[in-house]
Amino acid sequence: MKLKTLIAATLLTSWTAGTALAQVSSITTPPQGSVWNTMASVMAGQARETAKMKMVVQPYGGNAQMMQALQNKRAEFSLNDVNDVISAVQGSGEYKTAMPNLRVLARINPFPVGLYVKESSGMTSVTDLKGRSVPSGWDAFPIARSHITAILAAGGLSWDDVKKVPVPELIRGSDDMASGRVDSAFFAVGGPKVAEVDASVKGVRFLTIDANEKTLQKIQAVRSAFYFSEVKPAPPRVGVKEPMMFVTWDNILVAGSHASDEQVEKFLSVIFDQAAAIGKAYPPLRALNLKTAYKEYPGLDYHPAAARFFEKRGIQKAPAN
Repeated sequence: MKLKTLIAATLLTSWTAGTALAQVSSITTPPQGSVWNTMASVMAGQARETAKMKMVVQPYGGNAQMMQALQNKRAEFSLNDVNDVISAVQGSGEYKTAMPNLRVLARINPFPVGLYVKESSGMTSVTDLKGRSVPSGWDAFPIARSHITAILAAGGLSWDDVKKVPVPELIRGSDDMASGRVDSAFFAVGGPKVAEVDASVKGVRFLTIDANEKTLQKIQAVRSAFYFSEVKPAPPRVGVKEPMMFVTWDNILVAGSHASDEQVEKFLSVIFDQAAAIGKAYPPLRALNLKTAYKEYPGLDYHPAAARFFEKRGIQKAPAN
């Protein structure tokens, strides 16, 4: 099934879901145009098509609202940065109250993120942002604060070296870069919004970082589960002009502890049994791999049904490191 068809079907299901709410599984995401929203739409579409599951994608303004929906049993599933889930469970960082009802289902894929600029700016590296403007604030999407802190550190900079321009959330931040209000924008590689901005400003590029042992220590001082990964140019990776290193973290599928064993097992079966179709619909999801999906994370528990799913398939849990 094509990506546009999957997203349209997901939105239609969201609109008509009120007639059978008790039978619907919900996935929380950031706003439409974000990578997570696109991923969730593809997964939900595949679940409807092959397993006849009724799934709704519920966009929220940011990660805290997404996790709160799971904690309070308003949704079953979500996609999130493992670092953010750890903070949510602990009640640390941006989370003032612990959320003990969150459970890991699976590692989905590595998630490279970066700062990107108009190609006409002449900037090519994060170091070039010294004295230039960077989106800040992020009241509706606070997870971006730590990510940008790490990206700046990997370029030898700190917030004191740049001009801060407040933006509320992810999509608005890219719109503000396109309009010229801020010199750079933050996004995940492969994000549909990056392609949209690229078309509107006649070219964008992600800024390079310095990936070495020293900068690895710096980014892991910000978030312990950050690491570096190389990303090569490909049509969906708009703004990646050559093989580049990115600050990266594991993107995980999360559930509320209230999610039923049947919902969890059925959804995981769709994701990994139909991984080829899901990856074809949205190339970043070609990284789905059953053998690397069961990984230990400090302070996080797996949903019992997810643990049984992997054990039945002979997959052993990989250590955190």
